[in-house]
Amino acid sequence: MVKKTKYIFVTGGVTSSLGKGIIGASLAKLLQAQGYRVTIQKLDPYINVDPGTLNPYEHGECYVTADGAETDLDLGHYERFLNVPTSQANNVTTGRIYQSVIEKERRGEFLGKTVQVVPHITDEIKDRIQILGNSGDYDIVITEIGGTVGDIESLPYIEAVRQLRWDLGEHNGIVIHLTLVPYLSAAGELKTKPTQHSVKTLMESGIQADVLVCRTEHDLPVELRKKLALFCNVREEAVIQSIDASTIYDVPNLMLQQGLDKVVLKKLDLPSVEPEMTKWNQFLKKLKNPKTEVTIGLIGKYVELQDSYKSILESFIHAGAENEVKVNLESIHSEYLNDDNIKLKLSHLDGILVAPGFGERGIEGKIVAVRYVRENNMPFFGICLGMQMAVIEFARHVLHIPDADSTEMNPNTKNPVIDLMEEQKSITDKGGTMRLGAWDCDLKLGSKVSEIYKAKTIKERHRHRYEFNSDYKEQIEAAGMLATGLNPDTGLVEIIEIPTHPFFVGVQYHPEYSSTVANPHPLFVAFVKAALKFKNNK
Repeated sequence: MVKKTKYIFVTGGVTSSLGKGIIGASLAKLLQAQGYRVTIQKLDPYINVDPGTLNPYEHGECYVTADGAETDLDLGHYERFLNVPTSQANNVTTGRIYQSVIEKERRGEFLGKTVQVVPHITDEIKDRIQILGNSGDYDIVITEIGGTVGDIESLPYIEAVRQLRWDLGEHNGIVIHLTLVPYLSAAGELKTKPTQHSVKTLMESGIQADVLVCRTEHDLPVELRKKLALFCNVREEAVIQSIDASTIYDVPNLMLQQGLDKVVLKKLDLPSVEPEMTKWNQFLKKLKNPKTEVTIGLIGKYVELQDSYKSILESFIHAGAENEVKVNLESIHSEYLNDDNIKLKLSHLDGILVAPGFGERGIEGKIVAVRYVRENNMPFFGICLGMQMAVIEFARHVLHIPDADSTEMNPNTKNPVIDLMEEQKSITDKGGTMRLGAWDCDLKLGSKVSEIYKAKTIKERHRHRYEFNSDYKEQIEAAGMLATGLNPDTGLVEIIEIPTHPFFVGVQYHPEYSSTVANPHPLFVAFVKAALKFKNNK
């Protein structure tokens, strides 16, 4: 155990979306594989209090932690790589920082002082960065600073990092700067100038990068590394190449080959040993050497943007490797599905997943898709809204209630088989007010889900306002759709399944949030297995 928590700050330059989260998670994996207790946090410079009210088109999926925090999707990568749960403390936004400082000012905690960015905002940022370190649970805390160096909105974070490095003292805080070395095809060469300018911008803020991680499409030659080291004021061994990888799960091994973990531990004055990566590499071997493949339709309304369903995509990678199957995902926009084209769009698939979401756009297409797979015995998996669509479809076409609906889409429906949760009816604020975080669920003995989970009670993460209306439960169960998972305290229906169908499971919660490389989610594993069986029987 390290006597004093060490801090690693990851900043980005030149352009956004270089993969700071993946580099941070990969480094954390290598440090964890050497016996260090590691966690990662993300500081986001936008003024939203959390990503809960952000459009998936703009920000990708909203990831939910077990303690109910709506957070940035990078926290999903942290959990998938480390197999360690994150929490409210792992994601901080400018909105939350300012909200906290303003509340303190209103309470009179600053004793009449003028409240300013420095020191009050920067002190709040420093406090938030150190919450995890002060808990005593971690040897090393990696902090990813969102955005790009030079952004106006990132300046308070950069200044807080500068101060904190000074406060922590030598060997207790280092900065890794992730940058881009572009290849100009017309000139036929890699260019270092953008990186030099980015490092210079960082130095103008009072921070000298300790390690440079260079995203590149081509290998960095030795002379180019020497040039970067000289002009960016870092040691040559601290110029790390991050070449494009076929999968994000290759990155820890690529960083290991580059010696990133050794350089970092040396700068933190910590011992380095050979990382224990056996399980990780077994997963990679299965991932890269599938014995067969299946094609699964991902039906939703944000399918053109992959980040909108990031955790679902990664869960299929974990479940595919577990089954030694390559899962080909076919994105299908529910808005364009109807009775006339449904067979053409779905008949070649081995299963469908109806994705979560909000609002009425694309709803009827999802219902048409659910009906097709229910009637054709194709494996079905519905998550959150996907489960609700399965209930509506069943009520309309099996119970013959043609106007069965959700009050989310049709507030005046006479048959609200899906309805607003009772405790949600008085809520007007949108942010952070849904049913969030991990809740218990009791599984019905002998059900498909109890066999899949091999448990009586499970705990899964939620993010929703609407629910299965229990007034219709008896009627729906009598017709063959069973409620096989219930919340023990509220009686809310968490899981539905059709026992006479080969695989028809809908869940109100989000299993994708808790699937990791080390522990693929059992529902995804079972669904991929069912899709393979369906394919082989076709």
